[in-house]
Amino acid sequence: MRIKNSFFYTYKEDIKNEESTSGKLLVKSGMVKKVGSGVYAYHPLGFRVIKKIEQIIREEMDQAGAFELIMPSLIPEDYYQKTNRVAAFGKDLFRLKDRHLRNYLLGPTHEELFAFSGKEAIKSYQDLPFNIYQIARKYRDEPRPRYGLIRIREFFMKDAYSFDVDLKGLDVSYQKMYDAYCKVFDRIGLDYKIVLADTGTMGGLLSEEYQAITDIGEDLLVLCHSCGFASNTDICFCPDQIIENEASKKLEKVHTPNAATIEEVTNMMNLPNTSFVKTLLYQANDNFYACLVRGNRDVNETKVLKLLGLPEMELASFSDVERLTSAKVGYAGPVGLDIPIIVDTEVLKMSNFVVGANETEYHYKNANIDDFKVFKSGDIKNITPEDNCPKCGAKIEFKKGIEVGNLFKLGDKYAKNLDVTFLDHNNQLHYPQMGSYGIGLERTMVSVIEQSHDEKGIIWPMNIAPYQVALVLINGQDQEQVKLSEEVYQTLLENKIEVIFDDRDERPGVKFNDIELIGIPLRIVVGKKASDRVVELKSRTGDIDLEVNFADLVEKVNQIIQDKL
Repeated sequence: MRIKNSFFYTYKEDIKNEESTSGKLLVKSGMVKKVGSGVYAYHPLGFRVIKKIEQIIREEMDQAGAFELIMPSLIPEDYYQKTNRVAAFGKDLFRLKDRHLRNYLLGPTHEELFAFSGKEAIKSYQDLPFNIYQIARKYRDEPRPRYGLIRIREFFMKDAYSFDVDLKGLDVSYQKMYDAYCKVFDRIGLDYKIVLADTGTMGGLLSEEYQAITDIGEDLLVLCHSCGFASNTDICFCPDQIIENEASKKLEKVHTPNAATIEEVTNMMNLPNTSFVKTLLYQANDNFYACLVRGNRDVNETKVLKLLGLPEMELASFSDVERLTSAKVGYAGPVGLDIPIIVDTEVLKMSNFVVGANETEYHYKNANIDDFKVFKSGDIKNITPEDNCPKCGAKIEFKKGIEVGNLFKLGDKYAKNLDVTFLDHNNQLHYPQMGSYGIGLERTMVSVIEQSHDEKGIIWPMNIAPYQVALVLINGQDQEQVKLSEEVYQTLLENKIEVIFDDRDERPGVKFNDIELIGIPLRIVVGKKASDRVVELKSRTGDIDLEVNFADLVEKVNQIIQDKL
């Protein structure tokens, strides 16, 4: 590619309206352009990166025995009604009607269509197992698109679906995808962790996520270096802290003026926050629930939803809290509260704790579990760095991550809903066991940038860089330099080396800044030693800085490329 007279541009100034480093650098380098909230256009250099990531994924999927196809993005809503996922996705769906007023949606994911297609091929157990996949666009109406291309409304995803006779077969298919994903992210060069995760709207038996470790990640990960345990905090079991029980005392109402927060009440009553129990009110559909956790804890909403078997919930509004408790916000408590009460297991072990009295400026002390009716109980608290590993009891560490891939053991959920069956060797009907496996291409791209950049710009790894080599002509008025640059360019092309040639009539500083910004791994500079047929060869990371004779250039460049691939 010659930069002169091509579709190439960069910005000199920093990008103000992007929250993430990756978003700023992708826009500044001209690789992407935001066209709306959570919607981006991919310009030539950015599109080349996406296509290279796609090719790595395709190679590993094909090697793992999966077969590629393509599904439509415009999908009749009926498919999602059959699996109850219209309600599960809720407002995240892009929904529309055709001219005949039939309901359609833009595919947020494709389990239903793959199950429907699988049905055509499956008649008996002899037709199983198989795995089919696509690399296509997905659409989700994110309420708050943010962090550049990390959370967007239209995105590329590789999604694969396996079909097996039984759970044992599903285990084998799942492991193949697990290994293939490791190869994909290893080839790309990501620093990642594989963690246990919530099955969410996908449902099923098990979910694991591939999380790229980065400070801007949306997900909080729990890691144990002693036993290797790794989990998303959303689902991580939190062991109860040791609590010393004492004999129950008489419930007593205490006046607590101007003390509506845990901190204010603890200061007034001169008690630690571990002696208190928080009561948080939530709304799910038209129902309200009270969730109780120890005063030093936070409610884990994902765990609550799992316990209740509900798709979503939100904190009750101030007006609803005041209506349900007959008190101002900050004084809610379980005693006398006429809604279902969900209690964390740690609270079950407490005695003589402090709770709100459902009366403005009053709390109860010496409250006990017998003072109110428990609707459900379970681990509904967030794990914290002060807790121990739920597997081995050792110290844990928290890291942020960007989810770049996920694996699901779906079981027979979708097969049952869409009536996908097969005959076994005894002519008995069964449902195939399905797995679902996804990789987000944009998330993979931005994770690389978040992990690999400096003050000058992006530092692409060799195998997904838009070009392997940048050729820079220093002086377009010097005929020796022009001639040698053309020779270098043509020779690199002839040897199948990907090269971007900066032949613009710009100052050398402008060219160098742009090449560093777009992150090309190798830079060849044709300058003052052109008459001696000598060029400068330098790597973006700075570990290579050589003068090379033109006769040896291709061999040297190829050697470096192979070393870095």
